[in-house]
Amino acid sequence: MRLSSMKPTFLAAAAAVLLAASSASTPAQTSQPTVYKDMSVVKLPPGARVAIVEWEDLECPACAHAFPIVHQAAEHYHIPIVRRDFPLRMHIWSGEAAIDARYIQDKFGNDAADKYRRAVFANQMSIASKEDLQAFTQHYFQSQGSAMPFVVDPQGTLANEVHADYMLGERLGLVHTPTIFVVTPRGAEEVNNIDNLYSMLDTAIAETGGPDKSHHTTTTARR
Repeated sequence: MRLSSMKPTFLAAAAAVLLAASSASTPAQTSQPTVYKDMSVVKLPPGARVAIVEWEDLECPACAHAFPIVHQAAEHYHIPIVRRDFPLRMHIWSGEAAIDARYIQDKFGNDAADKYRRAVFANQMSIASKEDLQAFTQHYFQSQGSAMPFVVDPQGTLANEVHADYMLGERLGLVHTPTIFVVTPRGAEEVNNIDNLYSMLDTAIAETGGPDKSHHTTTTARR
């Protein structure tokens, strides 16, 4: 399990937005909306009337802060979350963590992947290198009564999925993480301040006649 298993083009693409993302690990608190390049990539999942769509980086402190708020809100309103990974080049282990999370999702399900991501966010300050991440993930697997495979992504399939999310973020014109949208059939509105998420969801649900009847689910976008 090494980030070098990810396509070189992924790292090149990451470098291209490094300057634009210089504030990526701080929450977006500005009242000025970002003008995005292509909002067509921000979509409702099938059957939903209201959803949260989020690009996140597992090494981003602002993402760690937003994670429980986003998930509690989704559970409260019974709406889905569509999650996309956007590991920044300045963050040396976030790409590998995203691959590990997707492996856990495939093997154990969405709830298990959410639990791992939550644990990574809670332990960000103690993970300073790829080796620290590997040791953390090995311990995490053991705590769940399982064993971490020697190679998590031998064919590079999961790395390709992370890369696809990243490229959608590029197409959108993403400039910070987390980037969070409340999405309805009428369009998508960015959550510029995470403290406003509940009020924005109240408005979205009132305008659309309420959430769909499905339970809260988190879906890590797949190709």
